Amino acid sequence: MAYQIPLLPLGFDLETKAVMKKTAAARSALAEMKGAALSIPNESILINTLSLQEAKDSSAIENIITTHDELYQGDYLKKEFKSIASKEVHNYAAALRWGFETVREKGFVSNNHIIQVQATLEENDAGFRKVPGTELKNEQTGEIVYTPPQSHKEVLDFMNNLEQFINDNTICDWTHW
Repeated sequence: MAYQIPLLPLGFDLETKAVMKKTAAARSALAEMKGAALSIPNESILINTLSLQEAKDSSAIENIITTHDELYQGDYLKKEFKSIASKEVHNYAAALRWGFETVREKGFVSNNHIIQVQATLEENDAGFRKVPGTELKNEQTGEIVYTPPQSHKEVLDFMNNLEQFINDNTICDWTHW
């Protein structure tokens, strides 16, 4: 049976003891990093380095592998990169920074913001997927491990549900940005 994406909010509580302990530890680490960042004359150096590191590690999950040397030899503003993988990681980091700054400025996340992040990442204006046929497969066996929603309407319905969930504190009780 194929996995069915549930609508949000989920019918169960995610705030388990284990999650809350990890949240407390993460909050402590972030506070420590914030204190350290204040002592740096140009904190954008730290932010840019961290976003590149996050982009590098997350891209590796998708088999986009690059080295620190390739990353730091690249120049995003001049669009000069040592490899295609380092270019993709730089795009990822730029999309991450743009999304963060937009949410900080606007105070909410919209589908248009998500589409702009995607456009920065992929260097195109394709928007949400419109063509059916996407499947995630195991590269070794060819086995289909997940089939995402196929119709454009389905994709839009799920994205609208996510947008509403994130921004409506009557259905999502977390503290917003």
